[in-house]
Amino acid sequence: MSADLDSRKGNRTVSKTFRAAIVTGVAVLALAGCAAQAAVGNSASSSSSSSSSASSGGAIPPASERGNTLTWGWSLPSTWDPVTSAVGNDVSALTLVYEGLTEESPQGEAVPGLAKSWTYAKNGRAITFHLRPGLTFSDGTKLDATAVKESLERGITEKDSEVAPQMADIGSITVDSPTDVTLNLTQVDYQIPLLMSGKTGMIVSPTAVAKEGVTKLATQPVGAGPFILKSYVPSSQATLVKNPHFWDASKILVQNFILKPTPEPSVAVAGLDSGQFDIEDLTASQVSGVEAAGFPVETTNVLPVRVIDVDNKVKPFNDPLVDQAISTAINREALIKTANFGYGQPDWQPFPKGYVAYNASLSNLYPHSVSKAKQLLTQAGYPNGINVQLALDTADDPVGELIQQQLDAAGIHTSLVVETPGQNNYITLKYPFALDQFNARQSPVQALQVLFGPQGLMNLGKSTPPTLAAAVAAADGYALTDPRYPAAIQAAVKIAVMNMPNIFLFTVTRFEAHSPNVHGLQHWVDIQRFEGVWVSKS
Repeated sequence: MSADLDSRKGNRTVSKTFRAAIVTGVAVLALAGCAAQAAVGNSASSSSSSSSSASSGGAIPPASERGNTLTWGWSLPSTWDPVTSAVGNDVSALTLVYEGLTEESPQGEAVPGLAKSWTYAKNGRAITFHLRPGLTFSDGTKLDATAVKESLERGITEKDSEVAPQMADIGSITVDSPTDVTLNLTQVDYQIPLLMSGKTGMIVSPTAVAKEGVTKLATQPVGAGPFILKSYVPSSQATLVKNPHFWDASKILVQNFILKPTPEPSVAVAGLDSGQFDIEDLTASQVSGVEAAGFPVETTNVLPVRVIDVDNKVKPFNDPLVDQAISTAINREALIKTANFGYGQPDWQPFPKGYVAYNASLSNLYPHSVSKAKQLLTQAGYPNGINVQLALDTADDPVGELIQQQLDAAGIHTSLVVETPGQNNYITLKYPFALDQFNARQSPVQALQVLFGPQGLMNLGKSTPPTLAAAVAAADGYALTDPRYPAAIQAAVKIAVMNMPNIFLFTVTRFEAHSPNVHGLQHWVDIQRFEGVWVSKS
């Protein structure tokens, strides 16, 4: 699948299972206020400075001189309920109508959201979020500590919850005052501020849940985000209006927001030219044509990476030598140049260079060598090569076709098959060897759970070495500002990559074309936001 899911039913114990190793000798530091620094280094963000607008357009004119409507070509969410959403790409659309306890900065750091600050207990076993006063939901009901408690508890207990695994360390939630809510943890977990910046921390109106029921949230969300959903036609269009009660409403510079599915490549230019779209998500193959038509294209190096999911319980993938042979047979530079139009960087791990979890020692881990790949196959007992089937999400994925050619050259005879539409391989486990894209998570520990945990979504074999669980638990025990945290999370990444079969290929680049009338876009490494974005009048 080209857009991974977040988690599935039955995965609720993954966090506790994956991080059950006892952490010893870990210094626990309190995290005060909004000093929580997340996981991205300064160089991991984008092709230009993420602290500034990608399309600045100078001073912001008064509202009377600005356009009222912004239309974005992205993907409509699978559901408007963040608790039951299972699609990774949903998060940016859901951020239009919901706000988390924290937000993610353009660089991927945890920064204040509904909570103006947060404080960890000295032993790291509790975190108190200090809410902004006077918050309300879009239905006019009060958003206080009690509402936060009820919303988060639904995420833990809802039978169809997809965020429950990320909340496994929360033992109980207490309301200390109308603006203070404490998450009491079963073990030290300094990733909580990061988790609360995504779907896990989006606060849903408890009144709406009690009054309308959970099923209504799928099409009628009630949150406290920058916009309010006014009408929705599934697979067609979502029409939203500015939420005047959003805590940061002064930075929302359009009154109307329209979300439509990304247009087909053949009509991308026409969509911008006609004004049907103001901003469009593009593929690498579209960039040159859109730029030639005179439209700006913002290029951002984001967190997702292309990857081959591998089930190491299925022959021949149960032999690590075979997995190494496959990785060695792949020419990542050629994939980038030929199949991805030169965009991206070769990668042998689930994080891009510059990210705090990126382990530099894994760079060029298995250099491309056809002879070495054949040698590894012989060592594994396959001197005459092997036959494998590579599953693709779509038939026209050029990356899959080039991988087929590269593997064939090394004696890894590869046939291509397109996954059955509507059937997700994470659930069916039908294909043990599948081309995919890992769409990142707000927390690197959460990412490691999804990829390598015993019930991890993208861990097709559902096995995890005990040393990895211990390493992840150790990293989880350091405050995000602790100077020892980077080394700890990088050590966990190395154990995962060296022991697990997933084959990482190259980093992903996000392309957004926009009308020259759009100003103030920023480069976001993960969740797209629209604070400070405005449209000049035509």
